[in-house]
Amino acid sequence: MSKKTKTILPNSDVLANSIEAFKKSFTDHIHHSLARDGRTATEHEKFLAIAYSVRDRLIDRWIKTQETYYDKDVKRVYYLSLEFLIGRTLGNSVLNLDVEGAVTEALEEMGLTLEELREEEVDAGLGNGGLGRLAACFLDSMATLELPATGMGIRYEYGMFNQKIKDGQQEEHPDNWLRLPNPWEIARPANALRIPFYGYVVSWQDETGKLHNRWDTKDYVIALPYDTPIPGYHNNTVNNLRLWSARSADDFGLAYFNNGDYIAAVHDMEISETISKVLYPNDTSMNGKELRLKQQYFLCSASLQDIVNRFKKTHGNHWNVFPEKVVIQLNDTHPAISIAELMRILLDQEDFEWDAAWDIVTKTFGYTNHTLMPEALEKWPVSLFEHLLPRHLQIIYEINARFLRTVAMRWPGDVERLSRMSIIEEGSEKMVRMAYLSIVGSFSVNGVAALHSELLKTELFRDFFELTPEKFNNKTNGVTPRRWVRKSNPLMSELISKNIGESWVRNLDDLKKLEKFAADKNFQKEFMELKRENKKRLAKYLQETQSIELNLDTIFDVQVKRIHEYKRQLLNVLHVIHLYLQIKDGKEIEPRTVLIGGKAAPGYWMAKQIIRLTNAVASVVNSDPDCRGKLALHFLENYRVSFAEKIIPAADLSEQISTAGTEASGTGNMKFALNGALTIGTLDGANVEMLEEAGKDNFFIFGLSVEQVQDLLAKGYRPRDFYEKDGDLRRVIDLIASGFFSPDRADLFKPVTDKLLSSDPFLLLADFRSYIECQERVAKAYTNKAAWAKMAILNVARMGKFSSDRTIHQYSEEIWNTKPCKISLK
Repeated sequence: MSKKTKTILPNSDVLANSIEAFKKSFTDHIHHSLARDGRTATEHEKFLAIAYSVRDRLIDRWIKTQETYYDKDVKRVYYLSLEFLIGRTLGNSVLNLDVEGAVTEALEEMGLTLEELREEEVDAGLGNGGLGRLAACFLDSMATLELPATGMGIRYEYGMFNQKIKDGQQEEHPDNWLRLPNPWEIARPANALRIPFYGYVVSWQDETGKLHNRWDTKDYVIALPYDTPIPGYHNNTVNNLRLWSARSADDFGLAYFNNGDYIAAVHDMEISETISKVLYPNDTSMNGKELRLKQQYFLCSASLQDIVNRFKKTHGNHWNVFPEKVVIQLNDTHPAISIAELMRILLDQEDFEWDAAWDIVTKTFGYTNHTLMPEALEKWPVSLFEHLLPRHLQIIYEINARFLRTVAMRWPGDVERLSRMSIIEEGSEKMVRMAYLSIVGSFSVNGVAALHSELLKTELFRDFFELTPEKFNNKTNGVTPRRWVRKSNPLMSELISKNIGESWVRNLDDLKKLEKFAADKNFQKEFMELKRENKKRLAKYLQETQSIELNLDTIFDVQVKRIHEYKRQLLNVLHVIHLYLQIKDGKEIEPRTVLIGGKAAPGYWMAKQIIRLTNAVASVVNSDPDCRGKLALHFLENYRVSFAEKIIPAADLSEQISTAGTEASGTGNMKFALNGALTIGTLDGANVEMLEEAGKDNFFIFGLSVEQVQDLLAKGYRPRDFYEKDGDLRRVIDLIASGFFSPDRADLFKPVTDKLLSSDPFLLLADFRSYIECQERVAKAYTNKAAWAKMAILNVARMGKFSSDRTIHQYSEEIWNTKPCKISLK
């Protein structure tokens, strides 16, 4: 047991939250932290000075929070995720600390603006999309709800790539977000850990006949932790996000250097540090796969060692209380090796018997699944596991053998079921099924929307549900209203608070009080005026950064998310071509600006073709005089969190059009609705629950349901049948195939149309007619601005359920069994 040390806090006047105190802090940091004066400091250094000033005020609470958790011996939540898409931190910290007014005025008195300095901050792009952004929202909610929680991830030197569009095509450029100082993180070299790889396993029996195993290796990487404070909203809680950075365990090869072999001198260091170099290395090659698996184990081993060290500091070897003091939530299968790693620690280092160790493990882990598509379930070659993590493969085989004995006892003679449920997939190459390991080793398995969770039980993991139905539950996703309304949409936030007070920022259900204003003409007028102001803000930004001109007097029809076939950006493009043909036919349409944005994975050819086609169509539409003022299409380059904060408040229509049964939840759908955009979408993911909350009269639903999709596929889906029966669809497809949008290379998009006509795996052609008709209803509804405003206001008022605070409260109550811990600075 360690001796408790009382935290000594600075005098309260040193870190006061007054305007004068922030001016002094700012000046002090310009001088003492950055060695500049007012004339020589760059704009970025001014951002750093105000960021350091805000961080100073977080640190007192940060230290006190951790001290309180130790003193009260609380049960801690550890949220393990390979992605944390936190974006920018200054605005969120200022808001949650309740110093927005003081900081704004202090900067203005010095001739600066908070808005301009926030633009100097680089997005921490440590994620790919919804999974990482959800993790960031959850961190905000855990701190706001005063839950003892820590996020654990990897400090990628290069985040999600910067996207450039050249000649209509995506180009990936390095996102070296750490090239400039990161004012929020603090390195903790004293807490560095050694992470083993490769080697072999030595086994022996002691004099009692007990089998022992030891993993022998000389290959280690150092995991260096960097901590970032995560403040709760208007409370004293500041939780921790710990990101691990890889460092070489070997010293610089001075002997090589002295002999003139400069490359060899740094080679080993570079190999080790590659682990945390880049988010999502291309894993189409075996080297890429090995690096990806290394990243996952690096995160899991560092985090588990850290968790165990923290537990033992307070509880010594009283392992019987470990599940009462620790709960680890696996955000998808990326951290699944944690299950085998904790078993290794308990068996090989703490000398546990198997059953006792397994009992602790299966009471500690919860698993969140984020996909419905079998091909997206993570699997690793057994040969790669054996090479990289030999002891873990032994443990996984033993877990599987014992698990399959349980299955066999329940269903004697059912060989096919044993094969379906085995953690080891047999075949030409044996694979480790990480989702199955996650289910078997966890006490809770949850989906992230009601429909998704039901499909996990009835389709994807049906065998496991039949064996242990008590494990399965649903936790519908949510988003933090602090970042996604209060910070990103200040105009709407001001209007809401003026009419119903500010309690909604912490209790989103209070938005229901807006319902009584939905038919109020004055409120509708103010609501639509602020929507127009948000459109102006976006238009100004796009003009300055991408030379895109927007017509404010059009529907802003927006689809921004990762580019993927199942998300069906291509269906959106088909609709744009349909509208283009209507205009060429002389028909009148409601003026519309279609905005599409998102990144395609570097190795995903079809997604890149969708981007290329979108830009090709945009080039034709936007240059055609007949379309001027009526139709425009723009692909938005380099979509990211800070960009989303400008796009989402400006949207009139939110495109959530994935094939029913493919999207686990979605959170962009929630952000758009909360910001006053109406949704056009399928009955997929959380759209189903959003429809229930908003009401069918305030939602634009189209397309096949999950059951209809399954029925169509079972009967044998022939996309060409839909093509031949629908003249509008045929014109659109034929126009693409003819080379109209690629005159310099007529067959450029032929593979796209060929795939649609031959297989169409995500049923775009089957849903085309329904989508077109639904878009016609959208256009008609938009002509009645008062009715549209009423629908939009009701959407905002009825989205209270989709707060990440509600989601995290359910995790806490129904999975983690954790209690809030109030932090006092006295």
